[in-house]
Amino acid sequence: MRGSIMLAAALAAHPVGAAAPFEVQPLSNGDRPLAAWLPGTVRCDGAVVSPVTMRRPLTRLGWSGPTPQTASLTVSFDVDQAGRPLSIRRVSPDYGAYSEDVLPSLAASRFPAGEPRAKCQITYTQRMTAMADTPVEDLVSYSLYRPDGDLPWSGWNRIFTMNGDCADRPLPPPLVQVYPDFRKIPATPGSRDWSMVTYDQNARGRTRNVRTLYSTGNTALDAASVKAMRASRHSGGARAGCVYPYWRGPRRLEAPPSPDTMSLRPATSNCDASDDRYVTQPRLIYPDAYGKRSIEGWAIVAFDVAPWGELGNLRVLASQPTEDFGKQALQVLRSARKAPSQTGHVGCVDKIVFRMGPADEEAAAS
Repeated sequence: MRGSIMLAAALAAHPVGAAAPFEVQPLSNGDRPLAAWLPGTVRCDGAVVSPVTMRRPLTRLGWSGPTPQTASLTVSFDVDQAGRPLSIRRVSPDYGAYSEDVLPSLAASRFPAGEPRAKCQITYTQRMTAMADTPVEDLVSYSLYRPDGDLPWSGWNRIFTMNGDCADRPLPPPLVQVYPDFRKIPATPGSRDWSMVTYDQNARGRTRNVRTLYSTGNTALDAASVKAMRASRHSGGARAGCVYPYWRGPRRLEAPPSPDTMSLRPATSNCDASDDRYVTQPRLIYPDAYGKRSIEGWAIVAFDVAPWGELGNLRVLASQPTEDFGKQALQVLRSARKAPSQTGHVGCVDKIVFRMGPADEEAAAS
């Protein structure tokens, strides 16, 4: 099979960036902890290597109840000449709670360019903390992604009460809300940038003392967010210590080059290399954790075809930049069927390409 299955994420309707209006909800069933995976030291061939940029996995909202014991997750990978991590895979254990973003965050990280490195490893340690003990910056970061629902009021209260009385109910709604032109702000490949501004307002709702409180370090976004808030107006009278977040979607992180599919074809294959037709098309589902970061990938998969057209003996021959694209490719092909034949086939191969789409590389997942 010379063709490949192209999977394009339908992201055209998602914004490139936005202000992030927050919802603050009291908890009815007790506080819930924040789960964070913290990257450790990187070693390649036994030598310590310092990253240029190490992206942290997204903070998650855990379940209420006893705090679990500390967990760890070890990951292996290589680094190419440009400093990009490739061939990323879990070593032990195969899975950790709330760890879906560990491999994507490493794929978005960067190491010094120059000589390629092999046999690299890093161990992530899970930190579970109550709202009262979680670093405020982590609370802010969670509030902009909200993968497990809105940040509880106990978290928002810590963000608000650092500076003043803006958290007093009712919260002051905006009269005029000004937004940055996000398309003019440079985006970061594989990583959403955000900027939390803080400000005071006078009795007429005019903003004062606008400044960046926390951010991911995108200076253009920080400056644009401060400028937008200075031009905004709010109700609610004089307040101090108000906060408001803005975010800029990630830039597409393109998949690394892939080998020719036929170069990995098993020697025992009797599959027609020119026949890439499916009578039941594969169910194309983009891996969610990578869609959030606009990270592309591919996988080359081998399989056999039963006489009645069912695919079996599926196995991943290669995938990049992480093993997750191979696992997702297997799920994609399990839903497909080939045309019936008298004897079936063995050693068929196909490439699944996971590409953000449509053509706008600045489309961002929300």
